Amino acid sequence: MRYDSITEAIGNTPLVRIDPAVHGLRNIDLYAKLEMLNPFGSVKDRPAWHMARPHLEGAAAGEGTVVELSSGNTAKALALLAGMHGLRFKSVTNRMRVPEIKELLLLLGAEIEELPGRSECLDPTDTDDPLTHFHQALSEPGSTYLHTDQYFNPRNVEAHAAGTGPEIVKDLDGRAPDWFVACVGTAGSSTGVARVLREHDPDVRVLGLVAHKSDFIPGIRTIDEVHQVGLFDPATYDTIESVTSGEALDGMLTLVRRCGILSGPTGGAAYQGAVRHLRDADSALDGSGRRETAVFIVCDRAESYLSYVRARRPELLGRAVRGHTLASLTEDDVRAEALSVGVEAARRRIAEGDPGPLVVDLRSPHAYAALHIEGSVNIVDELFEELVRGGLPFGKRTPVLLACPVGEKSLRYAALLTRMGHPEVRSLAGGIVAWRDAGAPLVRE
Repeated sequence: MRYDSITEAIGNTPLVRIDPAVHGLRNIDLYAKLEMLNPFGSVKDRPAWHMARPHLEGAAAGEGTVVELSSGNTAKALALLAGMHGLRFKSVTNRMRVPEIKELLLLLGAEIEELPGRSECLDPTDTDDPLTHFHQALSEPGSTYLHTDQYFNPRNVEAHAAGTGPEIVKDLDGRAPDWFVACVGTAGSSTGVARVLREHDPDVRVLGLVAHKSDFIPGIRTIDEVHQVGLFDPATYDTIESVTSGEALDGMLTLVRRCGILSGPTGGAAYQGAVRHLRDADSALDGSGRRETAVFIVCDRAESYLSYVRARRPELLGRAVRGHTLASLTEDDVRAEALSVGVEAARRRIAEGDPGPLVVDLRSPHAYAALHIEGSVNIVDELFEELVRGGLPFGKRTPVLLACPVGEKSLRYAALLTRMGHPEVRSLAGGIVAWRDAGAPLVRE
């Protein structure tokens, strides 16, 4: 196949049948749409090119900067596209959580600005969030930035309605699948593909997968975060279910080792969530003589997530397993073992203690610098998790108050430390947001 530009190679990715001996479904044929085989390595190649193309074609070489609120695959694709057109690219995010992606973006010549946002994605209703202020500034007349705006740009959805969806129908011999399973990030792929499939068959059932509360799966939002995304419409999905990072890694391992598909954790989550949900439907088809089809998307490749795997499943990379981990906690564990205190009780503990509790702020350094509880120390949650395994900077009898944006991550750490024999550890209920909303004092660095 011969192309005049790498952008012509975007799309037309394979649809591969998963061996039933792997997934165990007797009456449902399961297919993987391999978006990882796009030229820049992910499902985001399609919307990045579709969103950026009008900007790039109208910009003079060397003038202007493409900018996106992204810390992952969209940023990677846009950095490459901008460079091809002689333009700069800037990634704005509240935190680069995957080191390999950050290093790759720097290699591609991207500028990275980490602002102290409170969410993994933009929340336009949070008028105090620096990410929101930045987004508003990008939309003002006269801005020198070429803003692709993936969370609100309808061209994100159009890219999949024009390409991904029709390709699935074509590869299924002109039929829509009975089931479409999609992980929800910006909601562009799930919305665009679902729209096309339902035009062919209104009875197509769409399963949306989100990350479990307080869990982190690259490229997938939690149920709270998806409601902040401008393109997200609950009506797109017949069902929305959550998956854990553990399930994502289980699915990733199955795709890699049993299917030869070098999937990242997002594709693993899609596979695992699909098989889990489809088991009941598969059983209901027994004896009917009918077969159904289901399609899920493999968003990207494994190589960019080795640090993510190493932190959660070190044994897979030949590392020794160390003690207790967040991944080992179930929700029942958290409910049974975590202790939390409200804002007023926390303020009393701080004021009356001699000394008061050690207040550990788990947010990013930028968020901490913007506003924090006076006297608190900043240990970013990823580093804190390393310290849990390697040695905490306080004793087991030290009173500790853990704080994160909304009190979910800190609650899991409180449960973990209680299990490890730290009886005086508490989580700040509602996190720094609840502290702020209660009018409790916050200081700037």
